[in-house]
Amino acid sequence: MKTHHLILGLAPALALAACGGNQTTTTNATTTADNVSALDVPAADNMAMADAALSPAQKFANDVGASDYYEIEAGKLAQEKAQAKGLKDFGKMMVEHHTASTDKLKAAGAKASPAITPNPTLTVEQEANLSALRAADGAAFDAAYKAQQIAAHEKALAAVKDYAATGDVPELKKFAGDAEKIVQAHLTKIKGL
Repeated sequence: MKTHHLILGLAPALALAACGGNQTTTTNATTTADNVSALDVPAADNMAMADAALSPAQKFANDVGASDYYEIEAGKLAQEKAQAKGLKDFGKMMVEHHTASTDKLKAAGAKASPAITPNPTLTVEQEANLSALRAADGAAFDAAYKAQQIAAHEKALAAVKDYAATGDVPELKKFAGDAEKIVQAHLTKIKGL
């Protein structure tokens, strides 16, 4: 009975994810018979199940879209809050380069058949990182921003390398191959600051 309710509770969320919905849906349904929550699975598990329903190309597009969005928002914060001029300049570059990346990603996705539209919903980690940056000031901001940028660019580099090598949509594979050089340059630059 519990499994049946779990499946019924997940169906709308999976349908929304499969359609590329841009809103997070939270289900708080309970059964009237035994008052058991319809979703006894933690939120992270629900997100993992929703990701599993996506095609590899859609997941890649969503991941890159979220990465770009995170980089843009973090870059704006760096321009405002960083003490080191190099980090301010890097933040400005992140806003410019990741805005351009998003445009290229959308164009590549539009050329795919069927078309793929990125859903840039931030991960829990990306949200937490932005919250930490908003709360930090001075040298603590600079240290947090640099550490986050190194980690984010290492993850992004791994993702674009993987998709460039094994991706299933030619337009996105080309995007990933082109992005690899840019992400590597960003990683090299932030490590040197």
